[in-house]
Amino acid sequence: MKSSLSFRLSILLVIYTGAILVIASIAIINATHYHFQLYGNEMAESHHTAKLLNSHLEQAIIQSIGLTIGGAFIITLILSIYIARRISSPLISMRNLTLVMARGKRDVRLPLKGAPKDELDELAASINHLAEQLEQQEQLRIAMTENIAHELRTPLTTLNSYLASIQDGVWEPTPERIQSSREEIFRLTQLVQELEELQMFNSSEFSLSRKKVPVQRSIEQVMDLMRPSFKQHEIQLSLGHLPDATILADESRLVQIWTNILSNALKFTPKGGIVRLDGKIMADSILITITDSGIGIPPKDLTHIFERFYRVEKSRNRKMGGGGLGLAITKTLVGRHAGQVWAESKEGEGTQIYVELPLAQSKIKNSLDNIG
Repeated sequence: MKSSLSFRLSILLVIYTGAILVIASIAIINATHYHFQLYGNEMAESHHTAKLLNSHLEQAIIQSIGLTIGGAFIITLILSIYIARRISSPLISMRNLTLVMARGKRDVRLPLKGAPKDELDELAASINHLAEQLEQQEQLRIAMTENIAHELRTPLTTLNSYLASIQDGVWEPTPERIQSSREEIFRLTQLVQELEELQMFNSSEFSLSRKKVPVQRSIEQVMDLMRPSFKQHEIQLSLGHLPDATILADESRLVQIWTNILSNALKFTPKGGIVRLDGKIMADSILITITDSGIGIPPKDLTHIFERFYRVEKSRNRKMGGGGLGLAITKTLVGRHAGQVWAESKEGEGTQIYVELPLAQSKIKNSLDNIG
């Protein structure tokens, strides 16, 4: 059973107060009884009744006060040391751990004994969770740095070799070679632009220009723009059943979501394949499914495809695989619209991308509920 730290301290203080009262009572009773016994004995031998009574009563009071103060001091000392050690020991451990984390070591953890029993245990669990998050962020930062270096190195190496060959007279600056150089420059520009977008979308200062947007209109707009590309690659792009639904969204970002997903499907669907969009109304949201008959995704890679720069190993071809940021941007934008996106796939059979977005009515209802 979990008890709060304040409750446990209150119990200790009650015990402390009760112990002082018990000591005081015992001291007063014993001292008074002892001196009244002396008074009785001396009364048999003397006639100074009032004087003796006052003297013994004074001694009884002084001794009982002294015993009470001494007992209270001992109990206070013991309880103070106990409480100080109980509170300071985990706090010192937490301080030492945070100092170690500040020096760059992220794999340290505080020892936990089962479920949290009080606020100190909860604080220790929170610090461990923070350490885990920092360790994951550090790993992501390292991986992202390596991926950016990889993505920049390839086109820069290609450009350098092209220019060196032209400078040395090995190659003639033909239109085809100039076009190849421009394509590499375009990839670099696109990578930098996607990185800037991803950083902007994750910023707390970024906000959406929300308005009521018909989902069908935004999807058909993207399909009309991308249909020539699908036709060029001999891939069928079709629209299945799509319910008439309206959501509160930033239309330009919504278009970007559909564009990124369809572009990804186009890259990994072979000639003669099919990419199909369907939708259905859920309780208070709309679920859009983009299905392709492409190469599919291995189970070990499926949970990572929305991470930055992550690409399935067999598709790490620059012209085919892109920069690895499209689905990461998509997930961020869907999250900004209070939705969620996930994928299902069978290797060699195809992939389904699911995008669930809240309906405009549910958003309005939630806003009214919050106001109320």
